[in-house]
Amino acid sequence: MTDERRPLRIAFFGGSFDPPHLGHMAIANALIRQFELDEFVFVPAFHAPHKRSAPTSAFDRYAMLCLATQNESRMTVSRIEIEMPQKPYSVETLDRITQMLPREEIFFVMGADSWRDIRTWREWEKLFEMTDHIVVTRPGYAIETDHVTDDIRERIIDVRGGELPVKTDPAATNIYFTDNVDIDLSATEIRKKIRDEDDSWHDDVPESTAKYIIKYQIYS
Repeated sequence: MTDERRPLRIAFFGGSFDPPHLGHMAIANALIRQFELDEFVFVPAFHAPHKRSAPTSAFDRYAMLCLATQNESRMTVSRIEIEMPQKPYSVETLDRITQMLPREEIFFVMGADSWRDIRTWREWEKLFEMTDHIVVTRPGYAIETDHVTDDIRERIIDVRGGELPVKTDPAATNIYFTDNVDIDLSATEIRKKIRDEDDSWHDDVPESTAKYIIKYQIYS
């Protein structure tokens, strides 16, 4: 008996999430709507290999994400990177994901800063051959394409302005540019506010995450 259900549309969003904030949640909600996703998966990194400074404990960041998404039926949190004995690169994580979910339609989500620095990532060109990608920018934010290859540029589909994503070649992997999120928050700035005892940081993170940060003195 064959499984004739349609492939699930699942997006994976990797990062430090140190801490997870309302900007991350806005991205998830916007992409669920625009790309009609069945699931949006946060993937906290054990430690991003291309970053020099070590983040907060992976287990604390995982816990904060679980609390932030606990009432969101289409959002989940994966342990795929924090349980790896080695610190995996994105290309290795994505390879595992595609092997685990061979029938599903996978999207890999990144921010405009990651897109800008993509040439510093290991096997960055291979990444764009493995699955579809979504690059999230803010409205009015200039995004460059000169730093990627002609082949990758030809596969970019611009859905900024809220357009519905349309795949021109079902066999190709595409890169979608979207600007559906207009929230400018920085995890670095939030950590600084906490250390400076600036209570306005409470407005930047989900309430459950704020309670966890206070209870366990994560950034104090």
